Amino acid sequence: MTSLVCVDASIVVRTLVYGPHSEQATALLWRWSRQQVALIAPSLLIFEVVSTLRRLVTLKEITPEEGTEAFQRSLAYQIRLSHRKPVLALAWELANQFNRPRAYDTAYLALAQMQQCDFWTADEKLYNTVKDKLPWVNWVGNVAI
Repeated sequence: MTSLVCVDASIVVRTLVYGPHSEQATALLWRWSRQQVALIAPSLLIFEVVSTLRRLVTLKEITPEEGTEAFQRSLAYQIRLSHRKPVLALAWELANQFNRPRAYDTAYLALAQMQQCDFWTADEKLYNTVKDKLPWVNWVGNVAI
């Protein structure tokens, strides 16, 4: 395993709110913590996490209290947030290459590619779209626990 891993908001949210692949996502975070693997993400990660938690609250999938607790726990995660401008240009190129409608998904791919590290997601659709051309992209659903 590399000493650096890029994670997206879907992985983080799955550790904060129970849902599909929560056990795998949590196991990965614990494994990386024990192995002292550094986690990175584009700076948009925290906004995606907060937006997702708010959406879950407004949809009444979690209570406001659960949302607040999940938000507070998210702030404690040791994920280095990148503000690198070159990520934007590469995210645009990757969005075009893979015909992705939203470049925020490809921002994670761009950062991982630039850092030459593995990328992990709980977004199966994203994974299926890129897995054949980007072998360093991993889906949490493939993790055995």
